[in-house]
Amino acid sequence: MVIWIDFINTPQVNFFEPFIKDLEKRGHHFVLTCRDSSNTVPLLKTKGWPFTIIGEKVHKSFLTKVFGFPTRIINLRKFLKDKNVDVAIGQSSFYLPITARSLGIKSIYTNDNEHALGNIPSFLFANKILLPENFSLKTAYAQGASKKKISQYPGVKEGIYLWEKGIKIQALRINSTQDHIYVRPEPNTAQYYSGEKNFLDEVINSLKKDYKVFVLVRDADQRKHYQSEKFQGVSVPEKAFNFEKIAQNCLLFIGAGGSMTREMAIMGVPTISVYQGELLNVDKTLIENGLMRHQEKISFEEVKDLINNIENSQKNSSIYLEKGQTAFNLIKNTIFNIN
Repeated sequence: MVIWIDFINTPQVNFFEPFIKDLEKRGHHFVLTCRDSSNTVPLLKTKGWPFTIIGEKVHKSFLTKVFGFPTRIINLRKFLKDKNVDVAIGQSSFYLPITARSLGIKSIYTNDNEHALGNIPSFLFANKILLPENFSLKTAYAQGASKKKISQYPGVKEGIYLWEKGIKIQALRINSTQDHIYVRPEPNTAQYYSGEKNFLDEVINSLKKDYKVFVLVRDADQRKHYQSEKFQGVSVPEKAFNFEKIAQNCLLFIGAGGSMTREMAIMGVPTISVYQGELLNVDKTLIENGLMRHQEKISFEEVKDLINNIENSQKNSSIYLEKGQTAFNLIKNTIFNIN
């Protein structure tokens, strides 16, 4: 079987990694495309998979996104028309269901973001829709999803690709020293983000005096900002950091939204979300279960207090790793049984 996956952002690389490894061992083949966004291309290169870049970086401008959308679909069609793809699957790639339908390819669409406007065309054109258990079906139906297309998987998206390595990482944390603070800044070029820019600067500069602080930037502009003289003493990795390394030695993770914040939370890593905007249901679930704290603005004193009163949430996180294994098998079976 030939399976097409389209990556439009960095977290999707980790999401599909266990599927690619598992199915390649079984003799199946993959056609991988990506958009040049965030750290997607550098991360794909570390995996050693052959892939094709189709589409340049998309900026926050609404008009840029509107005109860039059909252009990329046209280019995807040209690339895929002779690839003999049997099935397509994408995690929040709004391009994939439309392109696949236009080529007569059956497609699977999954997303955990109930606020994404791209869900509307994706729900319409996909043959199968996979949503997490905390995704409101009422919202999905309002966005045009057909009841017969939808299946819901247990847990959260991040558990699907972390369930196997998560058990090992949790064991490593027990026998390791956690002395690094990692900060993931805001997704300021994302269409959905309307919060402040660079609002973590003061906290980062205060933390660097007492801790080893690493800022995991999203793009070249953020890299330039945090590599300026003002942030001397703060580490800004040039390449995508190994996830296992981060999770193993992370004392505290401060994330302004996105998958990486949830990844750390379900690993049992002390995590605070400072996302300035309406939270997803998946984030609310993790907060309610004590795996993550949310505060739109946080001071150095509050971070210090949090570090001094860190509680181990590893027990609760194990539940989401177990659910992740079940969800992984459900999605894998869907790939082979799509109709």
